[in-house]
Amino acid sequence: MKSSARVLLALVTVSILTACGSDADSVELSEAGQEGRSVVRSKGCASCHGSNGDGGVGPAFVGLAGAEVPLEDGTTVIADRDYLVESIVDPQAKIVAGYNLPMPRTELTDEEIDAVINYIEELAEVEP
Repeated sequence: MKSSARVLLALVTVSILTACGSDADSVELSEAGQEGRSVVRSKGCASCHGSNGDGGVGPAFVGLAGAEVPLEDGTTVIADRDYLVESIVDPQAKIVAGYNLPMPRTELTDEEIDAVINYIEELAEVEP
């Protein structure tokens, strides 16, 4: 399958999944969480991770912070703040099992990364 076809398929899949909604739709976010959601939506993260963090071709943000994450190499990590920063800054450092579509490197500022992590942390208790 050509790269452009994969991207189109990914976007269609995310659109369908996003339309289904989840408990993340109704989460009351702090100002920091709202800022993070805004970054996720405006910088393209939502196209793979879902407009409400529900996931798609990329792992979900819902329930991620503090969770055990199985990696492609058979190991696991805890999704603490350090792991989340590393995953944003160097997305190929630790590949989540089942997600082989490479995440592009981001051009986020340190403040934007912090905002995204605040958002992910606020979605930790949401039921997927």
